Amino acid sequence: MDELGERGARAATVAQGRVGDVGAKTGKDVEGNLTGRDDNLHYSDCGGTMKIIRVFPRRTALTPDDPMSFVGFPPLWRPEADEVHVSVTFTWDIEMGRRLTEAWLDYYPKVKLGGPALGDRPNGFIPGMYIKPGVTFTTRGCKNNCPWCLVPRREGRLAEIEHFAPGWIIQDNNLLQAGPDHIMRVFAMLKTQRRAAVFSGGLQASLVSDWLAKALRELRIDQLFLAADTDAALGPLEKALGLLSFLKDRRKLRVYAMIGRETIGEATARLENIWRLGGMPFAQLYQPDDRYIDYSPEWKAVVREWSRPAAMMASHPIGQ
Repeated sequence: MDELGERGARAATVAQGRVGDVGAKTGKDVEGNLTGRDDNLHYSDCGGTMKIIRVFPRRTALTPDDPMSFVGFPPLWRPEADEVHVSVTFTWDIEMGRRLTEAWLDYYPKVKLGGPALGDRPNGFIPGMYIKPGVTFTTRGCKNNCPWCLVPRREGRLAEIEHFAPGWIIQDNNLLQAGPDHIMRVFAMLKTQRRAAVFSGGLQASLVSDWLAKALRELRIDQLFLAADTDAALGPLEKALGLLSFLKDRRKLRVYAMIGRETIGEATARLENIWRLGGMPFAQLYQPDDRYIDYSPEWKAVVREWSRPAAMMASHPIGQ
């Protein structure tokens, strides 16, 4: 994840939406077909019959890297494909998405533009299609209504996915709002994975309980993410970190921290408090849905220090 961070953007980065028809062999009607839909897509990588190239305006930590996945404009070498899907997550990348659509239409007869930034809601989940393999969703949406978060608007209230795909990276926006039976089914699936679990979607600190901590103890965990986007979240965070202290290494206890809506001093104080409580901060700069904020070098320096474990460990000797 880069400096684009923001609670809604975190979720949007991996929200899988349908793509709509934007161009066809007979023309490039980009502007007039942005909201088109095709509910009958088949995917070659997932047992279907079509070869589909996926194109992204920017690379994130979860962007696929298979031979049919590209970031940016067409390269000199291009594989055969039936369709090209340009997937746009952030609203400030919509114009780039249009440019990419035009560029890929020079080489392929059918190019589709879509994604969360264009209002596409998730329509199932195909592992490895728009997100790298290993990532899975077992729920969609969130019951909360945080003013800075895009999830409720883009995905609606929380809904459990009965037949979720296996994977070791749980990207649910708010897994702990699901029922205990669903959570235990997810944990049972994680026990079958060869790799240790990563709860990168984040667990709501106020919902971390004794029974949940006991269940988590039975899992192999690589990283678990909580969040403290405001000072008011520090209290629940302290309790959650206490219950999760069996993980011991703070590098396994990451804490998302949205910053940029306060002064640098206030943001740094919250990040220091997260560290003091035993978490490893993951600072992310707030970005609104309707524009891109180009933060000052000073703000970017804060993010660089407070998102990199090595930098934080160097500036906080053992015992601090």
